[in-house]
Amino acid sequence: MPRKCGSCGVKNAILKRPKTGDALCKECFYWAFEEEIHHTVLQAKLFSPGETVAIGASGGKDSTVLAHTMKVLNERHNYGLKLILLSVDEGITGYRDDSLETVKRNQQQYDLPLTIVSYEELYGWTMDAIVKQIGLKNNCTFCGVFRRQALDRGAMMLGADKIVTGHNADDIAETVIMNVLRGDIARLRRCTAITTGTDGYLPRCKPFKYTYEKEIVMYAYFKKLDYFSTECIYSPNAYRGFARAYIKDLEKIRPSAIIDIIHSGESMQVKKEVRMPTQTTCTRCHYISSNEVCKACVMLEGLNKGRPRLGIGKIHKERRKWDEELAAQGKLQTVDGGGTDSGNVQVADGETESSAGNEQRTCSGVCSGVC
Repeated sequence: MPRKCGSCGVKNAILKRPKTGDALCKECFYWAFEEEIHHTVLQAKLFSPGETVAIGASGGKDSTVLAHTMKVLNERHNYGLKLILLSVDEGITGYRDDSLETVKRNQQQYDLPLTIVSYEELYGWTMDAIVKQIGLKNNCTFCGVFRRQALDRGAMMLGADKIVTGHNADDIAETVIMNVLRGDIARLRRCTAITTGTDGYLPRCKPFKYTYEKEIVMYAYFKKLDYFSTECIYSPNAYRGFARAYIKDLEKIRPSAIIDIIHSGESMQVKKEVRMPTQTTCTRCHYISSNEVCKACVMLEGLNKGRPRLGIGKIHKERRKWDEELAAQGKLQTVDGGGTDSGNVQVADGETESSAGNEQRTCSGVCSGVC
């Protein structure tokens, strides 16, 4: 005999929620899913009436469900928000170009304005070109740094007050595990925050902080939402993938493991004597950074000088090798990046901090100057 919905008690249950174990019908699941996100929004005071909110839209399940639910809740609860879809084109042939077609369909389906910014326009590089230089190892580091800046820059051009992203509970739990394994105390303190960047250019919010990935997939499936499901062709060896596999194994044994990890991350404290990086602005592009020169500018300099690994890690053999070559030529100058992000950036005499002879590339985004 079919089991009745545990909420309405009238219709037959068609699913069991991974998060709570409740057996629900479709309509009750939709309501519970949406109202939990609404509760998160209210509890964290994410928005104020009249704000312009840029939705980070990649075409994937998370951002597609985010755009749908933000539109639904904005109308149902009268948030008074102006919603805009903002996409980043990393320049990955056979992946991002296809997913952007999905975003364009979403724009018509949800009747929301869409803006697309690209790595090539902002930085003079595409991910395809970067991978040719760096290879398949560490390429996600470049993409993550550039994408974070690109979203902020795009939102600033649109005059947005806030950015919302589709980071879900699984993503945040993975980030906590990754930061624990790397011993990255600075990021560990802020990775569980539902709103980040309040001391920078734009606050960035995560309405899906307590929403399970499985439930996002179920919502998209039963609602028949149009989303792009292919994984990035450059991410098979990404460090996050190993953290994801670990958490999935934990979840099989203990379904509450995801939320437990998030709560653990929220409760962690750092000793008072531990020195934390202080926020400042990059001297080159004026983007928020914990160093004199931000990570994106360090990476761009390495790419433009044909030494892409200069921007990877705190101390790298490629950087030391370049230092030795410049020292041998008597041309070494030091731009102290400090902090934990980029270490030192070495610049040769006769060059500006952002140029390398004929290989100079100009940032045509909102960055003031040459990256």
